[in-house]
Amino acid sequence: MKAVSRVHITPHMHWDREWYFTTEESRILLVNNMEEILSRLEQDDEYKYYVLDGQTAVLEDYFAVKPENRERVKTLVQAGKLIIGPWYTQTDTTIVSGESIVRNLMYGIRDCMAFGEPMKIGYLPDSFGMSGQLPHIYNGFGITRTMFWRGCSERHGTDKTEFLWQSRDGSEVTAQVLPLGYAIGKYLPEDEAGLRKRLDNYFEVLENASVTKEILLPNGHDQMPLQQNIFAVMDKLREIYPQRKFVMSRFEEVFEHIDAHRGELATLKGEFIDGKYMRVHRTIGSTRMDIKIAHARIENKIVNILEPLATLAWTLGFEYHHGLLEKMWKEILKNHAHDSIGCCCSDKVHREIVSRFELAEDMADNLTRFYMRKIVDNMPQSDEDKLVLFNLMPWPREEVINTTIRLRASQFRLLDDKGNEIPYFIRSAREIDPGLIDRQIVHYGNYDPFMEFDIQINPILPSMGYRTLYIEPHVAGKVRSSPGTTEALLENAFWQIALNDDGTLRLRDKESGRIYDRVLEIEESSDDGDEYDYSPSREEWRLTSAQGQHDVEVTHEGWQSRAVIRHHMAVPANLAERSARQQNGSLDVEIDVTLSHNSRRIDVEVRLDNQADDHRVRVLIPTPFNTKEVLADTQFGSVTRPVYDEAMANWQKEGWKEAPVPVWNLLSYAVLQERRNGLALFTEGLREFEVVGEDNKTFALTLLRGVGLLGKEDLLLRPGRPSGIKMPVPDSQMRGQLRCRFSLFSFSGSPDSAGIAQQAKAWLTPVYCYNKIPWDAMKLNRAACTTPDHYSLLTLSPTECVLSVLKKAEDRDELILRLFNPSESGPCEVALAVSQGIKRCRETDLNEKIKGDGHDGTGIEGAFCPGQSRTFSIQIA
Repeated sequence: MKAVSRVHITPHMHWDREWYFTTEESRILLVNNMEEILSRLEQDDEYKYYVLDGQTAVLEDYFAVKPENRERVKTLVQAGKLIIGPWYTQTDTTIVSGESIVRNLMYGIRDCMAFGEPMKIGYLPDSFGMSGQLPHIYNGFGITRTMFWRGCSERHGTDKTEFLWQSRDGSEVTAQVLPLGYAIGKYLPEDEAGLRKRLDNYFEVLENASVTKEILLPNGHDQMPLQQNIFAVMDKLREIYPQRKFVMSRFEEVFEHIDAHRGELATLKGEFIDGKYMRVHRTIGSTRMDIKIAHARIENKIVNILEPLATLAWTLGFEYHHGLLEKMWKEILKNHAHDSIGCCCSDKVHREIVSRFELAEDMADNLTRFYMRKIVDNMPQSDEDKLVLFNLMPWPREEVINTTIRLRASQFRLLDDKGNEIPYFIRSAREIDPGLIDRQIVHYGNYDPFMEFDIQINPILPSMGYRTLYIEPHVAGKVRSSPGTTEALLENAFWQIALNDDGTLRLRDKESGRIYDRVLEIEESSDDGDEYDYSPSREEWRLTSAQGQHDVEVTHEGWQSRAVIRHHMAVPANLAERSARQQNGSLDVEIDVTLSHNSRRIDVEVRLDNQADDHRVRVLIPTPFNTKEVLADTQFGSVTRPVYDEAMANWQKEGWKEAPVPVWNLLSYAVLQERRNGLALFTEGLREFEVVGEDNKTFALTLLRGVGLLGKEDLLLRPGRPSGIKMPVPDSQMRGQLRCRFSLFSFSGSPDSAGIAQQAKAWLTPVYCYNKIPWDAMKLNRAACTTPDHYSLLTLSPTECVLSVLKKAEDRDELILRLFNPSESGPCEVALAVSQGIKRCRETDLNEKIKGDGHDGTGIEGAFCPGQSRTFSIQIA
């Protein structure tokens, strides 16, 4: 009899480092389970394989307490029995950046190589949806296969579990979906009745969905110990299902069969975020918004500031600290595991996540200051007071900069390197104790105070480099006076902003004449959901800031004007009060709107003081654009989505596991546009938005969600069982203060021609300033090298490809430059100019390995396809 199917039983464990339990609790189980796994693999030749969940952080946790077992692990990995990697942690793919996903694979694969070859499968069995750019990232590491569970439905183009999956640039992987999850073979019973009850329906689903009839029965679960009696179970399976063939396999064997059927496979493109057959938790992007904001801020500090700054320092003769950077990367990558960055964890685990982010940020801030100091301390005129301005974008910028300088003088002037006086505006000034500068000063009895000046300047800065201003104390400087008030609330060359009676803003784009009315209204509504999903109350009551009290304060400074709008909203304290139409809770909102004199951006900081539970807070940004689509960025590219998901009309009738609400993720920008005019929304960490309103043309950007349970059953938008477990998480109510920021940018033409992706990156890459004074509590000796007072490493166009990363290569003395084309439709070219000249330029993969024959060039050749990143290793002359 020909077998109906071949059933591949693969022993594995899915290892959430933390969830409703802590990392240390899981580590204790890990030490216990690993001994069983290693012993069985060593002693039983028939027990051929064990998959260690595709992440090396598990091994790192294990070796921290059992370092003596490294050789045992290495022997089993090299024998092909213990299967490790390729990830460092089981990453989320929709909330974290492309660079974070790249570093996760890079560090994971490098960790694996100390033991043997990694599993070359993009294995993400439990992440909440799949980014459409994963095939591109996988191919960059030589990975051509992927296995995952969540996000697929027949809407993507097939109802089969094996298919070819392509990114926009044509990168392709063979995909095997786990339609019933990674745990259907957990704790398999040994009796016929138990097996039939479990597997009769499973086999029917798996076989009907399979092109190849090569069926996966993963034998494992979360933190599950090895199933000791698996061979007895397999014997019983052969007895009761004689029409099927049962084998112990590794995942690669399944893919070999799939690849033999490539001609029969459908080709799919795009992201997988449908919750029809399995939950993807589309609204998890707004849980614990404090953590989401910290995550984005630290990602940006490392990638946009620290790594390029360290690269500048290296080209000037200083050490590039790979070890310190890897340590901070791994701290944040531990937080990028799907449950951790999703923030569907216990309060105790969230405190650990915050602690890791605080450690990584402290390291990043201190190493950033160290590099700036090393550069500035080793300039020729090293003892003079200076203000050095670092622009870490690859084109010159003229920016309004707010910074602080310290000196022992009540007045000063600023001079450039040619002796020209630089104007500045004093925002505020205060006296500070000298002991705060350097305790050695007062140790020797010198108590003369220092002055600290908050100043504003508007200089032109070189691309990917720095400029030095000299501070001359005790001399009156060119101090700019406060500008006069304007008829409008705020106004510059591009915008005229008025205040409406209800505290919202009316924006007029002077160039296009377009009006944006009732902008920055705060919407407060119920949240009857949990840490996984937003869900409205069955008795909704929506309130807005237009119904509360507000006041406004305007400040005009040197090159900027600011309006602070304050709202006090009385809101329901919880769901019970909302049902009873009571308002004993409060939400205080302070909106700081900044308009620089020569900028298209309107920068907004929102400060919330939340004293209520079980609600969602959003800011509304109406636009005049009638459109059915919205553009947002994703890893190394962009994606256009509908403003309304048509499946919302029939999701309950069709039996979706959760409603396909059109709440979308962005990484740093989203765009609404009609014909040639558009508005871009830039955000840092606010990664969830919806387009709402009668005409579907208002951005609704989520600022905060407050919920009290990790998991909850029977939500209005997610019926049935709880996700996770029903555990109280009072910290997730988000009581207290929260700061968040975003920016509005109007444009004409296409998002590509307007350089929206580049402008968003520039907004996330502020100019950094270093104030050099003759005192410092931490002493450093001068280096052997001398640094120039003005430096520019390289220049790129501000409207072509986007600079993703600039760093030193891991394994050689060359620069790594990664660029990508953010466009969905057209190619882009790159014109790169390196100040010192290029001795050699070679293209690499994402793991920094030289591609092909290692052809040497002296520049970047060829166009970039839409959604394509390319990485180059550059030896400067």
